Amino acid sequence: MRYWRQLLIVCAGLAQGAAAQDWPYYRGDQGGSGFSALQQINSDNVSDLQMAWQYRSGEAQEFAEQLPRSAMETTPILLPEAAGGYLVFCTAFNQVIALNPETGVEQWRFNPRISLAGERPFKCRGVAWWSDQRNPAGSCPHRILTATHDRRLITLNAKDGSLCKDFGDGGTVKLYSIDEGFVPGDIGSVSPPVIVNDTIVVGSAVVDFVRAHTPRGTIKAFDVRSGAPRWQFEPIPVDGQAANADQWPEDAVAVSGGANAWAPLSVDEARDLVFIPTGAPSPDYYGALRPGDNRYANSLVVLRGSSGEMVWHYQFVHHDVWDYDTPAQPMLIDLRRDRKMIPAVVQLTKQGFVFVFHRETGKPLFPIIETAVSQRSVAGEQLSATQPSSPALPRLMAQQLRAEDAWGLTPFDRSACRRKIAGLHNDGLFTALQEQPTLMMPGSLGGANWGGGVFWPERQQLVVNVNATPFMGYLKPTVREERGEHIPPAGRTMRISMAGTPYTVVVESLLSPLGIPCSAPPWGKLLAIDLASGEMKWQSPLGSVHQMVPVPLPFDINWGTPNLGGALMTAGKLVFIGATMDRRFRAFSADSGKVLWQHNLPADAVASPMTYRRGGRQYVVIAAGGHHMYQREMGDSLIAFALAEPEGRQSSSD
Repeated sequence: MRYWRQLLIVCAGLAQGAAAQDWPYYRGDQGGSGFSALQQINSDNVSDLQMAWQYRSGEAQEFAEQLPRSAMETTPILLPEAAGGYLVFCTAFNQVIALNPETGVEQWRFNPRISLAGERPFKCRGVAWWSDQRNPAGSCPHRILTATHDRRLITLNAKDGSLCKDFGDGGTVKLYSIDEGFVPGDIGSVSPPVIVNDTIVVGSAVVDFVRAHTPRGTIKAFDVRSGAPRWQFEPIPVDGQAANADQWPEDAVAVSGGANAWAPLSVDEARDLVFIPTGAPSPDYYGALRPGDNRYANSLVVLRGSSGEMVWHYQFVHHDVWDYDTPAQPMLIDLRRDRKMIPAVVQLTKQGFVFVFHRETGKPLFPIIETAVSQRSVAGEQLSATQPSSPALPRLMAQQLRAEDAWGLTPFDRSACRRKIAGLHNDGLFTALQEQPTLMMPGSLGGANWGGGVFWPERQQLVVNVNATPFMGYLKPTVREERGEHIPPAGRTMRISMAGTPYTVVVESLLSPLGIPCSAPPWGKLLAIDLASGEMKWQSPLGSVHQMVPVPLPFDINWGTPNLGGALMTAGKLVFIGATMDRRFRAFSADSGKVLWQHNLPADAVASPMTYRRGGRQYVVIAAGGHHMYQREMGDSLIAFALAEPEGRQSSSD
């Protein structure tokens, strides 16, 4: 009976449209939906899912010294057969690897031999693919594009991984200039480049916290064939003639930096638009040196792909002193309203808001209001009087924590948390750090982070994973310079001197004496919103804390964990996600949020999964290599799952 069941599943897979086979972009499509129409694996049979193959890159040994400063955040793309048909991904150290998608056997590998200088963590979320429709018989007609930790843009032949010699300098374009004061490790790339009508657009990741003046987050664009520069966009004004100059001090680029797009970008090729989520300006927690709203930091910036011309923009945080970067890929969707489909863009934020705009005009499709916020701050700071909120859509998490909300496993625990919360400076969302301990709810982890959301077009269903743990922090007058983690691991404290300012920022988790968050669980969750109605459909805890306690437990405690990475949603009524601190990969019901399947992994899967079909069989793939922030076991695995094949047809693995 099982044989016939699996045979029917394979036949059903073969009958699905060819367009659903491939996953040619980082999140499935250029608009970052993270959705697949494949449904061979579905809510009825997902319990039968098993490992099909496992591939190890070898980086756990090759870069053993640097591994604790890395994160395996990669999501592969699947090329069409004309481009080789390979599964292609980048490693934390920017090697690009092509695998046979049915067996996981390595087909080719390119090693850019990046510089290991600097203190920024090593990571690469994905690569891009481009096919030359104008000259399909030309040199390097199918190209893989990747941007590296040491700030190079590299183009490879998709068939064999060799450099495309006609691009830039023998296949490489430098994204930096020594004349601009480039320092290895201060600026790099983590998210994949995007291509809009033969123009490559690249963001950047800039060093956080360590000083006031950092590299600025210039967006750069190049010709996809030659590598010649096409345009660049400056979020921070470089002179007084810039449109946003009145929102910054006269010497903005000398006293600040950042406002960079480290999260993934999105593209609407038909409209010649590129959607850019920008981050906070430096320094992250002190803005006295950069008075003004600091536009176009903390914004969604929409540019004309062919020219770099501004089309529209919206700022989510005015004069950011909370490190509330715009963290997630803008999601390009068609929103159903009054029986019409409206081209829209959804932007998730660390603050826990969901913003939705008309894709062409920037007009809000759900109301946005400016709300008065606390003006208490350290001397010299000039906070914005108001901040934007999106009240018509559900908030992704609680944005406030009062003493009466304190939680604990015991009365002693709860009482200690109540006293701790009562002693914090706490004026609600957008409370600026003081020289005394201050509540951070949410902290710089969010809310939403770079994993973003996934969207089922037919159902108008948005699914998002969020963090819901409180932090506390304060500004300490600097006596000596200190360095620490970007985001404090659980139970540890971040102390970083913001050089050029009077202060060192100190941030730590808000924990009870037993090391448990002082807010009620879940501390990480997965939730679904119907964007047609604006209603919350369901919420579920995401992750078990059984491995986070001092002595790991043999059973799950599903209270949710901090999470980094995104989800995958399929027409099989499933939501797949790793992201958690428990080395688990899960499938949730898209209907109810119930966990239907889970699998133990060799390391935490801090990446977004993807899916594809090859040989009549649907695969779901996730990277499991761990994250430097979690301070747990690290690895270098890429793992594929599928339903069991009918007897007599077995796939191999390396």
